[in-house]
Amino acid sequence: MSSSKAQLVAKEQLARLAKAYSNNRPAIQHVLTGGFVAYVLLTTYQGLAARPGGKSSRGGKGKGKGKESDTAPRVAVDAVFYQRLSRILRIVIPSLKSREAILLIMHSSLLVFRTAISLYVASLDGKQFYRIVASIVRAQPLAFFLNILRWLLVAVPATWCNSWLSFVESRLSSAYRTRLTDEVVRSYLDDGEGGGKVYYKISNLDDRIKNPDQMITNDIQRFSAHLAAIYANIAKPVLDVILYNYQLSQNVGAEGLVLLTVLVQTSAALLRKLTPPFGQYTALSASLAGSLRHTHSRLSEHAEEIAFFRGEETEKMLLEREYAGVVMHERRVLRGRWWHGIVEEGIVKWLWGSFGLCICAIPVFFKLPGVSVADLGGRTEGFVTNRRLLLSASDALGRVMYSYKDLSELAGYTARVSLLLDTMADVRRGKLEKALVSSADTEENARILRGKGQVIESDEIRFEGVPIVTPNGDILVKSLSFHVKPGEHLLIVGPNGCGKSSLFRILGGLWPVYGGTVHKPPASQFILIPQRPYLPLGTLRDQVIYPHSKLDMEALGRTDEELLSVLSVVQMDHVVEREGGWDAAKEWRDALSGGDKQKIAWARLFYHRPKYAVLDEATSLVPTEMEGRMMDYATELGITLLTVSHRPSLWRYHSMILQYDGQGGYVFTELDAEKRLALQEEKQALETKLLEVPAMRAKLAELKAVVDAQAL
Repeated sequence: MSSSKAQLVAKEQLARLAKAYSNNRPAIQHVLTGGFVAYVLLTTYQGLAARPGGKSSRGGKGKGKGKESDTAPRVAVDAVFYQRLSRILRIVIPSLKSREAILLIMHSSLLVFRTAISLYVASLDGKQFYRIVASIVRAQPLAFFLNILRWLLVAVPATWCNSWLSFVESRLSSAYRTRLTDEVVRSYLDDGEGGGKVYYKISNLDDRIKNPDQMITNDIQRFSAHLAAIYANIAKPVLDVILYNYQLSQNVGAEGLVLLTVLVQTSAALLRKLTPPFGQYTALSASLAGSLRHTHSRLSEHAEEIAFFRGEETEKMLLEREYAGVVMHERRVLRGRWWHGIVEEGIVKWLWGSFGLCICAIPVFFKLPGVSVADLGGRTEGFVTNRRLLLSASDALGRVMYSYKDLSELAGYTARVSLLLDTMADVRRGKLEKALVSSADTEENARILRGKGQVIESDEIRFEGVPIVTPNGDILVKSLSFHVKPGEHLLIVGPNGCGKSSLFRILGGLWPVYGGTVHKPPASQFILIPQRPYLPLGTLRDQVIYPHSKLDMEALGRTDEELLSVLSVVQMDHVVEREGGWDAAKEWRDALSGGDKQKIAWARLFYHRPKYAVLDEATSLVPTEMEGRMMDYATELGITLLTVSHRPSLWRYHSMILQYDGQGGYVFTELDAEKRLALQEEKQALETKLLEVPAMRAKLAELKAVVDAQAL
């Protein structure tokens, strides 16, 4: 009896709760819906916010840090990623009034408009579907075609909006890439006196980046495309999830929405746990592709040497090894994407779809408080509408899930671009990371490498206790001192690897000064003429006036007639007519012989007329008489020559000599060309006589044998 009374009391309490719930259901619905919106925003923020990442593997100076993979930056969607991304965003979107900001606002407006169209289509879907089916069943052709026409009219703004979204996203990607490329190229090719020459230093003095060309072209392009797409891939799905589910809650009740959210988030957590590190995969893929490209570029650059040494098999093995690394990584990524795709589709498409169908059936199988019972047509219309809303919401939620994968890939490209920006900034500040030779660990050499010299701008060249140090820490000369005044031509001689070219790189501001004091003119007063001169892409005129353009030449008041007279000095004036005039454009490194290339480089020197010219075996391919003519004309123009050459014919044109012994020592003194030539001739004569000594001894022995035979 007491049990029956307890059951009766329980039923009465449940009835009162149900009545209270029914009376307050609108307020409860608002609370649940508001909580759902807050939950979606909070979980999205937490999903995309900083999360712990692995330790950065940034390497420093020292041995074994030569490969880019050893200094690969950390790749994860964490606080470091957002710091890098915010820095790059300040570059690609410099202000709210910039073109990129306007495009982003336009993109956001189109996203909202497309969501509104999607909601209208979802509500129209149930009504139109029922009306179209009803007109077919009732055989009403006019009503059928009117309903079809009404459906097609919705396609006009929908297709227009989708097309504009794609167009604006592409424009955003192009704008981001343009901003970022301009910033990188400006810093990469900056010609500042203090921190310039980044393009040289990043390839020769630093080990962090092996292939900056691939980063500037390929990685920036992919980063810009992902950055332009990630906004739509995150903002649009989040907005869709909120609006679709809000509309769905009005149809099936917020209770079902809460239940659906619990089920979806539980399965989504499982999916996140099973998601591979796609961001790390992306960064490694870009690095491996860059390494493969670098190996191919080395093959093209050193094709002649490889051909002479018949190194085809070795180079083939190197290429196959690099390609095998790329293929193995891509196969690993494909395997990860394969099983992840299975799990992802099973959860997002099928499991969430079954959850959604159950939610859509709630108004049919259960009587909700405050909701009137619909007839067969109303139930059909409501089910189709709710199912369309649910599918759209499920798709939007799936895209939110996919967006983390996109964000991980963006993190990979962000790490690559950030590495490029950070390395260029470090190089500009003189902070270099280079693998050092073993001798750099000795106490004396380490002390020299820790030092910092002083560079003073002057009209003359003076080295005072300056060590000559290679980028890898090899000390060629511990303390070099010499002095060259304008007009005093300096001849530099010595064995290979003793520091002759290293001296020029310090004068040109390419290598750092580790000690002492360097007095030198600004780098603009230097011109280098190497043994193999650089001939840029462009016209014949461009070869002579490089790095000036035609507009620069005309602004200085120089004319083509003056250029022709410069070419006549080096006996190259006939080339203008032969090649088709000053505006003829060719691949000049193939069109000219080695000697003609050196003459063009000398003509370039005579055009610019700097205070100092650095000649590195710059006359090795021209006749001796032409060599003398060019040296004399340079002297007439007031150009002081610093020459590296082993040709005795050049001695007479120099007044000073700097001679290295190859053991870290040197001699700097005046050059008496006549005396040195006389000594050279005497030395050659003695060497010739010494070569004849064995033959004379053999002849003497033969004569002695004949005399002894006759005496017997």
